Amino acid sequence: MTHDRALAGGRVAVYRHPLIVRITHWINALSLLLLLMSGLQILNAHPALYWGETSRFSRPLIVFGSGDGPAFPAWITLPGWQDLASGRRWHFFFAWLFVVNGFTYAVYALTSGRIRWTLLPSGAQIRHIGRSVFEHLRLRFPHGEEARQYNVLQKLTYLAVLFGLLPLIALSGLTMSPGLDARLHFLTAVFGGRQSARTVHFITATTLVMFLLIHIAAVLAAGPLTEMRSIVTGWFVIKPDRRES
Repeated sequence: MTHDRALAGGRVAVYRHPLIVRITHWINALSLLLLLMSGLQILNAHPALYWGETSRFSRPLIVFGSGDGPAFPAWITLPGWQDLASGRRWHFFFAWLFVVNGFTYAVYALTSGRIRWTLLPSGAQIRHIGRSVFEHLRLRFPHGEEARQYNVLQKLTYLAVLFGLLPLIALSGLTMSPGLDARLHFLTAVFGGRQSARTVHFITATTLVMFLLIHIAAVLAAGPLTEMRSIVTGWFVIKPDRRES
């Protein structure tokens, strides 16, 4: 059920984000930031990726930096100095917070109908996906009734992140844990080895970072005040459609 509030100037406020969505959103954002920083700290200890079960130092798949010292600067790592043990502790703590938080949101989204009514695109939206892409490239965002719901690109992207990238990065992370690997060894076989899981983990993390950067850019282009207010208070302000005036 949606709740509307009439505002001045023909604007309408729609209650778009329930409290649990806002809380999990900000916990997720904080967790991903600290996971990225601590993950780079861990990667700095050996800035190379491999494929398979073991590290073949003579044939790395990807190498970061020049090989002389850390590949990533101190200002982007957690902690800011070279400390693998501390980096792992930070990473594992926020990894579990990230998993529990994501599971909480997924359960809510599935049981509340948010997937069906909010995130699942309609047939009409799918048919007009080309127009949506074109409008986004021109930085033209919907107004009026069209802005009541997420557009098709938002819905498809959120579904891909929720049911694709987030489970993938969690499972590949679990595969790298020696303790969990001993109990869930089938995950190692799924990824083709612990080193393959490490590479998949990094690629997935990079994809998530790209998603976040695009997400932030879209928020800035669409109107940061309105977008931030909606994810803080839950109320999204819809401007009247210029074509109707």
